[in-house]
Amino acid sequence: MPVKSEPEVEQAKPPLMDTSRPALQSQAVILSPPQGRPVTWIKRWPLTIIAFAIGAISLPLSMWQPSKTPIDPLDYTARTKHVLSTTPLIDGHNDLPHLIRIELYGKMCDGTFNFNDKLLGHTDVQRMRKGQMGGQFWSVFVECEEEVGIDDPTWIVRDTLEQIDIARRFIEEYPSVFQYCDTPRCAREAHKAGRIASMIGIEGGHQVGNSLGAIRQMYDLGARYITTTHNCDNAFATAASTVAAGREDKGLTPFGHEYVKEMNRLGMMIDLSHVSHQTMRDVLSVTQAPVIFSHSGAYSVQKHLRHAPDDVLRGIKANGGIVMAVFVNRFLNMKHPEEATIHDVVDHIMHIAEVAGWKHVGVGSDFSGTPAVPIGLEDVSKYPDLVALLMERGATDEQVRMFAGENLLRVWADIERDEGKRFKQQAIKGWATGFANSPFMFRSTRERSKNIKRIAHNFNYPKLLSRKL
Repeated sequence: MPVKSEPEVEQAKPPLMDTSRPALQSQAVILSPPQGRPVTWIKRWPLTIIAFAIGAISLPLSMWQPSKTPIDPLDYTARTKHVLSTTPLIDGHNDLPHLIRIELYGKMCDGTFNFNDKLLGHTDVQRMRKGQMGGQFWSVFVECEEEVGIDDPTWIVRDTLEQIDIARRFIEEYPSVFQYCDTPRCAREAHKAGRIASMIGIEGGHQVGNSLGAIRQMYDLGARYITTTHNCDNAFATAASTVAAGREDKGLTPFGHEYVKEMNRLGMMIDLSHVSHQTMRDVLSVTQAPVIFSHSGAYSVQKHLRHAPDDVLRGIKANGGIVMAVFVNRFLNMKHPEEATIHDVVDHIMHIAEVAGWKHVGVGSDFSGTPAVPIGLEDVSKYPDLVALLMERGATDEQVRMFAGENLLRVWADIERDEGKRFKQQAIKGWATGFANSPFMFRSTRERSKNIKRIAHNFNYPKLLSRKL
């Protein structure tokens, strides 16, 4: 009957705990197992899992992430530790391989040398770990000889090859500490694996024997930057030391233009530390890839010719390159080198960042090369102190990340992307001429060879045959 049907509907929706109503008994039959079969959690777990999953999806993701206590902005030590644990701190210049060569004659496996021990000087494993280092460009350095011509014989290329050999063997000797890298991707992977990425740079264009072919071979052997000059002019450019001695700043030579183009084509970084100011400007006007200063500073802060003037810093910003701050006392305080401190280094970094931007500054100590280092930066363990001081001076965590390693890795990656560009190479004056009777391929060469007086290929050997054997 219609009058009685409405109360029955109301009775069908009682509180769930009211089991006295028939409607609930009928629902229980549907939801319960047959008589005689006990209800267990095994039968209910699928529904429980589904319900839990739905609830988990509906909750904000942040509720499932472990809570992290925010770092106090004024706790520079904690901020530094956090930044350097996630971003590799990469130093652009350390001369340890040179010390291994001159102190140990390249011998590292006779028990005399253990890099895990606490050593004198600036660099060893213990202090690199304390300094939270993520990467190091090891410099392979050979001293300048007296000025040589483009075709003059020299032993420097041989010595450079030996330096590369020492650096590679040194890196391989400590596989749990170092990882040899020739790409920026490898450097990141090494840092994630807890190893110190180890790369090679050549400190002086004189070390390639004025040869583009030698540059290509050095690249194949693992070198990833060349300092265009050291403290001597070469076939490519004028050095800062030449200008300091009162001689003319001729900048980049015609052959130096070819050097820049070939370095760009290879994807090899051009280092402008040690070059004259005009060389800096000339290279920036020619290069089609970013350049680096592996260990220099800001000329406006300290008027040393090894530093980059402000117009060059602005050029670096436009070029996309990087200036890595050096720790050499006499570059930081010319009048009183013994008074140089960590604060002087910070002054250079802050000025470079102000003029060129935080995307164009890094660190290049010259540890194990310079005889004197600033107070507060006595060795490789002190990098965290430098980073903390930058933070105290107002640098953000993101700016410190760029300074520590992100800038250098970006520049390196940008240069790699330019690799393979082809340039028309110019003929080089003074190049080898061959012999008058060489089987030349081109008629024009045969015409030029008429003036060659050398006839080396005399296959009859008349003088030799006339001798008594």
